[in-house]
Amino acid sequence: MAQTALTLDRVDLENDVFAERVPHETFALLRREAPVHWYDWKGGRGFWCVTKHEDVGAISRDTKTFSSEAGGANLEDLDEDARVARQSMLETDPPRHTRLRGLVGPPFTPRAVRAYELALRELTREILDRALSLGEFDFIEEIAKELPIRVLGRLLGVPESDLDDLIDWGDRMIANTDPDFADVLHDSPESERYRLVPFRSPAALELFEYAQRVGAERRAEPRDDLVSQLVHAEIDGERLTERELDTMFLLLVVAGNETTRQAIAHGMLALVDYPEEWQRLRDEPALVWETAADEILRWSSPVLHFRRTAMRDLELRGQHIAAGDKVVVWYVSANFDEDVFEEPHRFDVGRRPNRHITFGGGGPHYCLGAHLAKLEVQVLFEELLPRLAGLELTGSAERVRSNFTNALKRMPVRVNAA
Repeated sequence: MAQTALTLDRVDLENDVFAERVPHETFALLRREAPVHWYDWKGGRGFWCVTKHEDVGAISRDTKTFSSEAGGANLEDLDEDARVARQSMLETDPPRHTRLRGLVGPPFTPRAVRAYELALRELTREILDRALSLGEFDFIEEIAKELPIRVLGRLLGVPESDLDDLIDWGDRMIANTDPDFADVLHDSPESERYRLVPFRSPAALELFEYAQRVGAERRAEPRDDLVSQLVHAEIDGERLTERELDTMFLLLVVAGNETTRQAIAHGMLALVDYPEEWQRLRDEPALVWETAADEILRWSSPVLHFRRTAMRDLELRGQHIAAGDKVVVWYVSANFDEDVFEEPHRFDVGRRPNRHITFGGGGPHYCLGAHLAKLEVQVLFEELLPRLAGLELTGSAERVRSNFTNALKRMPVRVNAA
């Protein structure tokens, strides 16, 4: 049977498509024929898809025209009560965003992150020793999931016995469109009960309760950890409100755990799919530090998109965007833009230059944890690859049903130690 040609009227960006694969052919069509394209979304009001690297960067930097605060950062249409109740630092614009970022920023500066390297390397070796001794295991569960959450746990100052709860809450929230994870699916009638909490997920309420308990402990007995810093820090005489602490804690759990996990998972899968690139890293291990980590980050694009809201009428690439319209910037498309990356669909561990925008297109919302995430990817693969004579999949790498997160949920492997 002849395959139906892909045309603009057949573009499909719903969750079920991404459960199978990232539709790179769709994004290539959009970049080529309609880089600013109106999409009639099944879940609510339609939105403008922005798919070119140049435009994604420009929109990310222009918070006065394209707001994160006016409508939130996700596709869902929020009434004012829900918008205010669910607002985190991610859904704010300057100057409020600047204030919140200043409170949480110090542990994530390049200088601060460099000081973590020795401890991070020791932790990585411990994780790898245990996982590789198994011979066959789920790479997501035993390696990709373990490193980011344990690093985050140490930053937050929470006991390792609580980390499984943090993982569970994060999975249930960010995979809220996948029945394997969500106890209440985002698009189900039952989710209306949770419309005032992030991701419409009861997991957010459980996490908020935990955050309040830890916050109360740190107010009474401060420690040298991020939660203590958050509850005691002041900017212009103001401290975080309880709601701001809740949403900041939630943002750290999701952004500091889920995204780095997926970069590691997709990086390993890419090396399996491109054995010649694995061999390059064997021959030139310095590439892990110099270029390979950035290529893994480009290739993985853990966050597929974010939404902005137009604050005024404007023209972009010949399209009239009205004030109030949803404008969705697709990082996964920008990271494969043929005008920026030579042979973008080739995984190249020596790629130079590599202007990926996995951490955002610049501006105030550039990922706060970018330096830490990149260090985790670098150290993980620098420690892992010399230990492996080979790694093969023993089953399919299964994807999360989501058009928001580029996530793998299972990746069974067999390893041969070097």
